[in-house]
Amino acid sequence: MAGLKKRSVNLAGHATSLALEPEFWAALERAAADEALSLAGLIQRIDLERGDRPLASACRVFALARAAG
Repeated sequence: MAGLKKRSVNLAGHATSLALEPEFWAALERAAADEALSLAGLIQRIDLERGDRPLASACRVFALARAAG
């Protein structure tokens, strides 16, 4: 996998940055498109459901779970 790619997202009115591998960004972008959401909207949903897990980890787990079916 390539190095991390950092992006800024706005969650609940607060800007935050999120660093993920490009492959995970691509998986999240596909998931957002499939669900007719913006990437920020999908990440916001993941954020609301992540519990105590760090956001980057929650995004990776979401992408893996979705890929597994």
